[in-house]
Amino acid sequence: MAVKRNLAYAQKNCLAKCGKLMQQTDMAGPNSRIGVAVSGGADSLVLLKLLTLRQAIVPFPFEIMALHVNPGFDDDAHLPVLELCRELGVSLHTETGNFGPRAHSPENRKSSPCFFCSRRRRKALFELCRRYKLTHLALGHHGDDAVSTFLMNVVQNGRVESLPAAEPFFRGRLMVIRPLLLLEKATIMKAARQWALPVRENPCPSSGATTRDQTRVWLSCLAQGDKRKNRNVFGAVQRFALDKSLDLQLR
Repeated sequence: MAVKRNLAYAQKNCLAKCGKLMQQTDMAGPNSRIGVAVSGGADSLVLLKLLTLRQAIVPFPFEIMALHVNPGFDDDAHLPVLELCRELGVSLHTETGNFGPRAHSPENRKSSPCFFCSRRRRKALFELCRRYKLTHLALGHHGDDAVSTFLMNVVQNGRVESLPAAEPFFRGRLMVIRPLLLLEKATIMKAARQWALPVRENPCPSSGATTRDQTRVWLSCLAQGDKRKNRNVFGAVQRFALDKSLDLQLR
């Protein structure tokens, strides 16, 4: 297929696994209107790139709109995203809030900065989906995120739960999808470099020191360098997330 020509291995891997998951879970159909949450990191930029490639592959039309909600650490964070959207021919909505600095201020005494910030960002994204009459919201969570979320829920909440590939919100009026769940972070990073995407460093003061980051370190220590153990955990959580998504769709 013409779209796959001249792609490096990591790029083809991303495109193939993204497409496989979208087909398995019926993530999008004819005339779907997909809002893509684009932060400026590698995950969301690769997701945006893949969905534009998928538009040329699937036998039905769907629309894409990039949604950039800046938490307020860097007022110019939207500029690389704006340039990429121009190159890809994708519409973009960008707005800047102040909930990032507020999450790290004395105002936030009851929850972690990540919880405070992500909750407000998610609310803003939901509001944009409503405003633009979008049917789907695509998030850049990948397989490593699914594994760390699963372990965090077991250890911290005593609950067996991970990130589903697709889940309905607002009585089915909006479907939240995660097309990258079959992919490892390392593959996504490699594809981002190969596409020369304008990835920016995360300016959040908590970057690299979150509970999710600590969980990944713990898992790495548990595996003791044995890649097979990592693959086993990765595969088990992937199957769990896929089963959960299919179960949600049948309800």
